[in-house]
Amino acid sequence: MVGSGLASAASTEDITSPALSINGLRKAFADVVAVDGIDLEVVRGECFGLLGPNGAGKTTTIEICEGLTATDAGTVNLLGLNWQRSAGELRQRIGVQLQETQFPDKLTVHETLRLFRSFYRRGISVDEAIQMAQLEEKRRSRVGTLSGGQKQRLAMACALVGDPELLFLDEPTTGLDPQARRHLWDLVDHLRNAGRTIILTTHYMEEAERLCDRVAIMDHGRIIALGTPQQLIASVGGDHIVEFAVTMDGAGNTPVDGALLAAIPGVQSHRVDAGLHQLSVGELHTTVPRIFSALAEMGLQPSEFRTHSATLEDVFVGLTGRNVRDE
Repeated sequence: MVGSGLASAASTEDITSPALSINGLRKAFADVVAVDGIDLEVVRGECFGLLGPNGAGKTTTIEICEGLTATDAGTVNLLGLNWQRSAGELRQRIGVQLQETQFPDKLTVHETLRLFRSFYRRGISVDEAIQMAQLEEKRRSRVGTLSGGQKQRLAMACALVGDPELLFLDEPTTGLDPQARRHLWDLVDHLRNAGRTIILTTHYMEEAERLCDRVAIMDHGRIIALGTPQQLIASVGGDHIVEFAVTMDGAGNTPVDGALLAAIPGVQSHRVDAGLHQLSVGELHTTVPRIFSALAEMGLQPSEFRTHSATLEDVFVGLTGRNVRDE
């Protein structure tokens, strides 16, 4: 599906070196420190997720790696090269899908991809890129007539047309319907299995769990957690999350004794987010009855109550205190 140029391109370099190596990276805009001295290494052939709430510094980090933004301090090496000495070579060997890409409205899908293909010495055919992005029916359509999701798929095709060894995907499935999103997931799996390295940012925690070999969570310009999705989920402290809310009294209060909840056998942690109590627990069948008993002891009845297996979203909220989509 994807060309075989990787082997010949990598044969003259140390293929055991990291695909991406970041050391002491720092970037500030006026008085705002966007990236605060991070270190990171991504090995070749892995899909690596960079997650964080808005303003965490992940987009700035990605833009520096893509050669779009200059650093204030620190070093960035991609495929053993850096932007200061090897910008032309790097542009031939990486692919970039920006969070939002502006294409000329009057060009057709085929013409747009033919233009992008002309930028590379090697790559896949325009027809193959169109097929990979599932844009066959829109081949002769002008870009200005495409839906948001179709433009997103076109941006993905443009990122792939150069047959990149290292691929940056910034929110690649935004605007896609569930079926198209699943297709892109399959495509990312195929690219990784073909030896490509993928750096992914996403607002979909299910996507990060499904695609990423490892994940780094950023907040306030620093990496606050790093590991496989399974390792990070295990760090929550329990296999399940119990969430409930209770009805407020006449004064607008919810007199829940957090210490009593945290002391329940089987409860690993307790936090409150916008009036919703969240408890990390080990075994639901023994702990849930104890939670109901504790609430009854406080004279409270839950107005809503639900459980789910611990996810990367729970890790994210627990570490940052915010949902990934929060401003």
